Amino acid sequence: QVQLVESGGGLVQAGGSLRLSCATSRRTFDTNAMAWFRQAPGKGREFVAAITWMGGSKAYADSVKGRFIISRENAKNTITLQMNSLNPEDPAVYYCAGRRGGYSVYVAEYNYWGAGTQVTVSS
Repeated sequence: QVQLVESGGGLVQAGGSLRLSCATSRRTFDTNAMAWFRQAPGKGREFVAAITWMGGSKAYADSVKGRFIISRENAKNTITLQMNSLNPEDPAVYYCAGRRGGYSVYVAEYNYWGAGTQVTVSS
């Protein structure tokens, strides 16, 4: 069983930056694609960014493109999300997810999930 553990959430002022990390218990074929999703109160879970261990293909939601950067640290089995220029639309619980094969923007296509980490942006 693969476990995903997020860290790095917290409170930041608008315009500031945060770096989220997702540590995987092991890197396997079943988690070739790793992604970040977020869920704000009263809203559905939405795709933020994704990356693959093999090849390093990346994808971003339009709302974060140019501000967020997803990366991988293969030796540490860790995915990071550098979030810059945070704005009042970014606060949410951020979840790390993994799936077999290529990345997907759909929640239902991910098999493994972390417990989430809260990101709060103050104005």
